[in-house]
Amino acid sequence: MTTETHPTATTTVKEVALFDLDGTLVDTEPRSRAAWAMLFAAHGVPVEPHALDAFAGRPGKEAIGAHLAAFPGHTAQELYTEALAYSTRPDMPHASPVPGAVALITRLRDAGVPTAVVTSGTREYARGELAALGVLDHLDALVTADDVERGKPDPEGYLRACTLLGARPENAVVFEDAPAGITAARKAGAFCVAVTITQPAETLADANLVVPDLTGVTWPVIR
Repeated sequence: MTTETHPTATTTVKEVALFDLDGTLVDTEPRSRAAWAMLFAAHGVPVEPHALDAFAGRPGKEAIGAHLAAFPGHTAQELYTEALAYSTRPDMPHASPVPGAVALITRLRDAGVPTAVVTSGTREYARGELAALGVLDHLDALVTADDVERGKPDPEGYLRACTLLGARPENAVVFEDAPAGITAARKAGAFCVAVTITQPAETLADANLVVPDLTGVTWPVIR
């Protein structure tokens, strides 16, 4: 595993910002959901909409792995690769920046606040999405599915990001959009801000703070 990071902190910093990617910085959920639905349809496997809800915020291979019994003869990697191919089709839903996301990361960079993205996507995918947003070079660290043994809701990714930034988990503010990511953040000991981009507020109740998007977020976040 080769976690991507810019200069590693050597002293403990007071506060850092950690962001999920899909649904938190860029609204890719309609595209991802359509790709998973297309995968199930292509194999003649019926799927209820609520079953796709559980895919949000989790590593794709883990999410589809829970349904392997419905895809005899296929591995989770094969199915994940197929779903990724569907997501690149030109007729798929458009992904757009979450309101306030780029401005917030830019403000954090200008203020010298250590910032990282912790995503369930692969490094190649994450770098592409972050570059498209224009914020890839604003980050001090990037932790992806390629860098951890256990994906969200396990806290491993957020704990790794804290280590890279030289921060204690209790001094981290995590921005998330899905229950799995909120669980990961809270298990890590971080303060969690949830945005209601992909999920209704009632499903995000375990977060410390719930906001509609990132436009009204100020730093430091009021705890």
